[in-house]
Amino acid sequence: MRCADSEMNIAEDLKYSQDHEWVRVDGDTAYVGITDYAQNSLGDIVFVELPQVDTQLAAKDVLGVVESIKAASDIYTPIGGTVVETNAALEDAPEKLNSDPYESWLAALKINDASGIDDLMDADEYRAFCEAASE
Repeated sequence: MRCADSEMNIAEDLKYSQDHEWVRVDGDTAYVGITDYAQNSLGDIVFVELPQVDTQLAAKDVLGVVESIKAASDIYTPIGGTVVETNAALEDAPEKLNSDPYESWLAALKINDASGIDDLMDADEYRAFCEAASE
């Protein structure tokens, strides 16, 4: 599936990275997950490796690993922060990333520098990015 396919789900209320991760900001906490495009590209997800709580991450650091029947892929954090929570439900049911990628966040970060959020794309910018990448 191309990134620009009309069937691709892009949530309007999130911010996006060029690596196909999403961020949902709630106060000083950022929830990070993978986009519908990413989960579709990976195929059936069978394993998720999540970061340890209290891990300090800079933007573009590896947040975790998602393994599918096709491949294993590093997931990068779009912004810097300290891991305050992980979505432990994914350890027993990683397929939730396939069925509901925008509710199945990987980790919650206490945001270190909120200015990094401004560097991310909104839904319209992400849609345009995907369309340009598929041309």
